Amino acid sequence: MTVPVVQFIIAGEKASQGLGRPYTCVYDGMCKVCTRLSNVLRTWDRHHLIEIVPSQAHGVMARFPWIPAHAYVEALQLIGPDGQTWSGAAAIEQLLDILPKGKFIGWIFKLPFMRGVADRFYKWFARNRYKLGCGDHCQLRTPDVEFRDN
Repeated sequence: MTVPVVQFIIAGEKASQGLGRPYTCVYDGMCKVCTRLSNVLRTWDRHHLIEIVPSQAHGVMARFPWIPAHAYVEALQLIGPDGQTWSGAAAIEQLLDILPKGKFIGWIFKLPFMRGVADRFYKWFARNRYKLGCGDHCQLRTPDVEFRDN
């Protein structure tokens, strides 16, 4: 028998315990491009291994307290069964390894220098995502994130 010791309440609602899937993908639900890509991810996830939730959903930060709040604005977050967390291009690479259709694209990350290229492209995309196919709300919302290429 298990007895819950801690129960999180956020904005008057209990924090979600998830769907019991081994992976959780957290994306920016305010971005239309990100939302469309999350729908593609749902379609590709035929084995239902990934719970896909917007970062704005109640209880997300309580479920994953080790992820700083600014990380959800900066990049896609993928949390594995043991709590291991991937962010940005690394999260996409891991998603491609998990998904059956991902194998057709995932090999690209094995090419020399591709990880660096993927990281730079992801940072560019994240910095410009509110301009790429978003509606009026994206033009008004300035991301409070400072991006730097190291």
